[in-house]
Order: sequence, then structure tokens, then C-alpha cells
Amino acid sequence: MNMYEEFDEIRPYYDEELPAVFEELIADPAFRHVLELALPGVPFDVLASRMRMCKSKLQFQVDFCYDFLKRIIREATLGVTLDNSSLADEGKAYTYVSNHRDIVLDSGFLSLMLVEKGLNTVEIAIGDNLLIYPWIKKLVRINKSFIVQRALTMRQMLEASARMSRYMHYTIGLKHQSIWIAQREGRAKDSNDRTQESILKMFAMAGEGDVISRLKEMNIVPLAISYEFDPCDYLKAKEFQMKRDNPDYKKTTADDLLNMQTGLMGWKGHVHFCTAPCLNEQLERLDPALPKQELFARVAGLIDRGIFANYRLYPNNYVAADLLEGGNRFAAHYTADDRQRFTAYIDRQLGRIDLPGKDDDFLRGKLLEMYANPLRNQLSL
Repeated sequence: MNMYEEFDEIRPYYDEELPAVFEELIADPAFRHVLELALPGVPFDVLASRMRMCKSKLQFQVDFCYDFLKRIIREATLGVTLDNSSLADEGKAYTYVSNHRDIVLDSGFLSLMLVEKGLNTVEIAIGDNLLIYPWIKKLVRINKSFIVQRALTMRQMLEASARMSRYMHYTIGLKHQSIWIAQREGRAKDSNDRTQESILKMFAMAGEGDVISRLKEMNIVPLAISYEFDPCDYLKAKEFQMKRDNPDYKKTTADDLLNMQTGLMGWKGHVHFCTAPCLNEQLERLDPALPKQELFARVAGLIDRGIFANYRLYPNNYVAADLLEGGNRFAAHYTADDRQRFTAYIDRQLGRIDLPGKDDDFLRGKLLEMYANPLRNQLSL
């Protein structure tokens, strides 16, 4: 009996399971259609043959997925960079806890950059709300994702969280495999990145010893992700108004698909990933006798500060802050051309929003906040 079979519902596939899953995907017309769109000009039979040659999840990522990611980098960015110089032992298994900008590319770009540094890819925490079609669930599990179960009753949620905590401790401690997880459920639509304490409580449900010892087992590394442009900014602004006008508004499956597609193919400019040091030394300085609620709040604050300090700020961030404040406080950080270009960009994004009762002033303010908040957060340190 496999002692880890409790993870079977949420874990990535084992390498020996891949051949059967590849055949299921190859036979799925929906997967074929998406693959032909993602890799135009490559005959499907050639792609199917390349899939069948992959003997491991890592080989699938490197030989199959990364051509697609590199094409996105060529066509939709001015380059993607990773600075992980804060990590003394690059080969150690870490839990990268990051701000979250793009549904697919945050973890995808991170893994690609790690591979290009000669390191292993990460396992990825992904919400089951995004697994809209069977082929998506299969593809993400091939791509080293484990499933975060949502839309559960309170009792089911506690059981699922405890199981996921055990899985993550097993992945870091026994598999020596790094993990990527967002600092909060879903993306921070206004880019005001704050770590949810519930994520840390989940981390501490498994492991040995007191809360600090359990968190140290996870080797938590704050990771700052900085996109010069967010292709989904106008969709996020639209959602803000829809929620303002209808508090019961909920995104649909079609909305999630549009966000994924827009995020993948839309223009991003420069993209930078930067790690803070592993938190273990800072965790050791915390008083384990603190009330748990205060302890989790302090650890969330440590992650936030690690992310804020390592944002890469672009002229857009400074222009947005000045436009919101109506002054020139940050004018030393951009040129007149930078300001004109960004203002024109915001106007174009506003023009893409189609809403009855469209509130231009409100929407413009939300768009500017998305770009100003990383600067504001860094200045708050």
C-alpha cells in the first residue's frame, strides 16, 4: 500500500502515469484545438509524438511547455529576469510565496527561469476553480501542479487544508522539491499585495513542534513579481465596477478563460522576479509564546515586507502615483515621454472596457491604483 495515497486526489501525476494521460489528452479534441492555437505551424502529429517521448514531468516541461513560454517572452515581453541571489543554497527546497499577477505565467516564468539557472522547477498550488475542463486538470498535473480544493463546507475545508499542509511538508521535506504558492487566494486586483494569514495557518497544520518550527520546515521565501504592464488591468478594473454596482456579482467560467487568455498573450513589457532571503532566521527571532493570531500576523508582515522591498519599479508606477495625487512628487523617476506614453496606455485600456453605465473616472482611478500600489507599498517600509 502506498503510504502517501491520501494525496492521490490532489498531487501531480507520477512519472509512470504519464503515458496513459498523454494518450487521453491526444485523443481529446478540445486539447488538440488549444494546442494548435498555442503552437501554430507545428503539425499535431509532431506535437503528439514529442509528448509521447517525454519520460518525466520535468522533461515534459523543458521539451514541450518551454517553447511556448519562450515564444510568449519573445512576442509579449521585453524580457523576463530572475534575481535569486538572496538564497545562499540555490539547490535547497523552498516554498516561494509570491504576489500574484498572472494566473498562468507567474509560476510558469519562475520555473523557466529556474531551469535556465540549472535548477529544478517548482510544484505549483492551483485552485480547482480554474480547472474548467478535464484537459486543463490533466495538463496542470503533468506540469507539476497540486490542487487547492475550494467551494467546500467548513468541515471539508479544514480536512482539505490539513491534507494540503501534509502534502506540502512532504514535498519540501522528503521529496526535496520546491513549491510556488500565491500569498492569497486569487490575484490582488488592485496590486495592493497582502499575505492572507489563512495561508500560514494552513502551512502550520502539519509538521513537528511549535508553530514557528512548523513554518521553518517550509523554508518560506518571499518572492516579488513585477510586470511593467498587466494585460488584465482593464478586466480587473471592469470587475471592480461590476462588484461596486452589483455586490452579488460573481465571475463566470468564461471570465476566467478570458483572463487566462489575455494574461498569456497580452503585452507585459519587462517582467522581473526577485527573491527575499529565506525567512527562517527571522522566524527564529520571533517569540514562540506569542498568541497564535499575533504570530501569524507577524509572519504575514515578514512576507509582505520581503515582497515590497524587492518589487522592481518602472516609470509607470511613479507616473500613476503622480496622476493620482495630482502632482509631480516622483517626476525624477520618469521623463515627459514616459508620462505621455503611460497616460495614452491608460486611455487605450479604458477604451477596451465595455459596460453599461460605464464610470470612466472610477475605472481610471482603479487602473492607476494598480500601478501606484507597488510604489506605495515599497515606500511604506
